[in-house]
Amino acid sequence: MMRLRLAGALCAATLLAGCGDGDVKEVRDWMKKVERETVPAVKPLPEPKQFVPYAYNPGGAIEPFSQEKLLGEMARVAQASANPMQPNLNRPREPLENYPLDTMRMVGTLQKGGANYALVQIDALIHQVRVGQRIGQNHGLVTRVSDSAIDIREVVQDATGDWVERKATIELAESKETGK
Repeated sequence: MMRLRLAGALCAATLLAGCGDGDVKEVRDWMKKVERETVPAVKPLPEPKQFVPYAYNPGGAIEPFSQEKLLGEMARVAQASANPMQPNLNRPREPLENYPLDTMRMVGTLQKGGANYALVQIDALIHQVRVGQRIGQNHGLVTRVSDSAIDIREVVQDATGDWVERKATIELAESKETGK
């Protein structure tokens, strides 16, 4: 048991001897020397440019940010872009122009007085639609009614504000019972 204690004490003494100062003082001295001798090289900042304010003198011209100039420019653009595709925005709207096309379903056709009519369901109501009738929220005009579809010509504004024509179709909805 005595030997075991002696071995433990010897081992502890060896470990404590390994934790000595060693060469740490030399390293610290070297770091202080390098820190003293190092001189940073920083370029000086350039002098700021002298700001010279500019006084705006309109000299009878329209102020660039006034509403007069904006309204005048808008009127000029509107006159320059007189597009023949532009719909008549002042005419009274027809009842089916209050609904978007994607809420309408064609459920059948009907012939009355020699004219073809499409039967269109909106919610729970059925409406008769014929060629020449206005339909949809984008100034749509029914151009053809067939047994299987309604062809529509819509007039919409593109990203630049020009009026362009696009085609739309409402196809006959298949019946759940017959599979047609």
